[in-house]
Amino acid sequence: MMEKHRGFPSRYPSSDFQFTIRRPVKKGLPPKLFQRERYADRRPADRRADEGFLWALKEHFGEEPFVRGNLDAGRLNWLFGREVVPAEEPFDPQSYDALLKVDLRRAEQSFPEIFRPDWAPGQP
Repeated sequence: MMEKHRGFPSRYPSSDFQFTIRRPVKKGLPPKLFQRERYADRRPADRRADEGFLWALKEHFGEEPFVRGNLDAGRLNWLFGREVVPAEEPFDPQSYDALLKVDLRRAEQSFPEIFRPDWAPGQP
């Protein structure tokens, strides 16, 4: 059973960048979490989606461990291994029940703007 994070935004405002999925994979294992390389020439829209997703994680969970659940693996992979890290050992990257946590120190280094009190997704 996949935990659904009630109150968590389903996507970045006014975009097709999704943050959550509606239902688990029917057959087989969930998509594996892995660290994706973020190149300096990424599109600004992709960077804003990362900012919005990390902001939502920070606001929703803070430093507390949370279950992967219905969070989108594709979006998590852009932050995984840096701003979002495993919160348990051993860690199963193909489990909806895997525990993760936000490394707030690293998040603030990578995305300082989301720590401004007036910042919110969808605004400059």
